[in-house]
Amino acid sequence: MSDSYLAIDLGMTNIDIVQERDQEKRRTMLANQHQAVIDQLRQALSEVSHQLDFNTVIGVTGGRYRDLPEEVDGYRIRKVDEMVALGMGGLALSHRDSGLVVSAGTGAAMVSAQGDKIEHVTGSAVGGGTLLGLSRLILETDDIAEIDRLAMRGDAAEVDIMLSEAVGGKVGRLPANANAVNLGKLDRGNDFSRENLAAGLVRLVAQVIAVIAINASNAAGLKDIIIVGHLADLESIRNEINLVGQFYHREFTIPDNPGFGTASGVLELIKQDYE
Repeated sequence: MSDSYLAIDLGMTNIDIVQERDQEKRRTMLANQHQAVIDQLRQALSEVSHQLDFNTVIGVTGGRYRDLPEEVDGYRIRKVDEMVALGMGGLALSHRDSGLVVSAGTGAAMVSAQGDKIEHVTGSAVGGGTLLGLSRLILETDDIAEIDRLAMRGDAAEVDIMLSEAVGGKVGRLPANANAVNLGKLDRGNDFSRENLAAGLVRLVAQVIAVIAINASNAAGLKDIIIVGHLADLESIRNEINLVGQFYHREFTIPDNPGFGTASGVLELIKQDYE
C-alpha cells in the first residue's frame, strides 16, 4: 500500500495533475506546450518533483500516453485507458453510481459509466478548441478568462436568429426565446459588440455538447448526465448548458473541480490497484 499517488492527464490544451499524499489532494493545471509526449510528462513531474519519491504511484492518460515507456527518469509509469479514467472520474466527483460522463475539453468525449463498466458512446469535435479558435478569429483573443467575461456581459440573441424571429413562436417544447440559428445574424451586418459575439460563440459550443449529450444519454438509457472538463469551469458555458437542460427537461450535473475529472479517474484507478 502506498500513501503517495500522482495522476496526470495530458490534455490537448492543459496538463492536469491530481496528487494525493497522506489522503490530502492537490490539483494543478499547466498549459500544454505541445512538446513530445515524454516531455509533457516531464513537465508535469517537474511541477511536483519536490513532493515525489520513487515509491510514488504514478498514473498517466491523455494525448499520446500510449507512446510512453514503462519507466521515465527512474519513475515507474502506469498507463491508464483515457475513457475508463473519464468515466470513473466523473462518477467519483459527482458521487453517482452511473451516468453519461461528458468530458467537455478541447473536444468532447462521452462515455456510459455504470459502476466499473465504462464504454465510449460518442463525442463532439466541437469543444473548447473550437471556442478558442473562433474567438481568436472573431474576437481577436484566445484568453479563455476574457472570453468568459465578455460572454457573461453579452446577449447571444443579438447575434443568433431566435425562434420568435424565424417562425413567430415556439416549436415543440422549445420556447419562442430559444435560438433557431447560431450566429445567424452575422450575415446581416457587422455592427456587433465583442460581448454579444462572445455570448454567441459560447452558446454555439455549449449547445452542441449539451444536445449531443442528451441524445446520447437517451440512447444509452442513462438518466444522469455528468459534465467534467475545463470548459465546465466557465460560468458562461455552465449557464448555456443548463439552459439547454431547461428546454429539454433534463438536469446536468457539474461537480466541483470539473476540469480535473479525467485526472481524478486516473487517481481512483491507481489507488484501486495499490490499496
